[in-house]
Amino acid sequence: MPEPTAAPAQLADRARTMVLLLLLALAVVVVLVLARDASSPGSAAMLALFLLLPLLLPVAGLWRRERRTYAWATLCLTPHFVFALMEIVANPALRLTAAAMLLLASGLMVALVAYLRVTRASGERRAESGE
Repeated sequence: MPEPTAAPAQLADRARTMVLLLLLALAVVVVLVLARDASSPGSAAMLALFLLLPLLLPVAGLWRRERRTYAWATLCLTPHFVFALMEIVANPALRLTAAAMLLLASGLMVALVAYLRVTRASGERRAESGE
C-alpha cells in the first residue's frame, strides 16, 4: 500500500518556508561578503546595492504568497549568480564564501520553482496532462 502524500497546501507551506529561509541565509552570506571585501566605502555601497536590493524587492510578495512574485523573484538571483561565479574564478580569498552564495542562490531558485509547481491551479494540471 503506497504511503499517503502530503496535501498540496502542506507542500506549498514547506516550499514557502524553504524560500524564506534560503533568502535569509543568502542575505547573511551577502553581508559576510561585504564585511570581508570592503576595500573602499564606495565599492562596499555599490556592492551592497547590487546584491542586497534584489533580495529585498520580492520580500513583501513572498510573505503574502503571491505566485507572480515567486515567478519574477527568480530573476532577482541573477546578480548573485554572476557575482559568485566571478569571485570563484577571480578571487581566491572569497572563493569559499562565493561558493556558499552560489549554492544558496541555486537552492533558492529551486525552492521558488518548487513553490510555483506545487501551487499550480488544478485546471492547469489537467490541461497539461490532456484530460
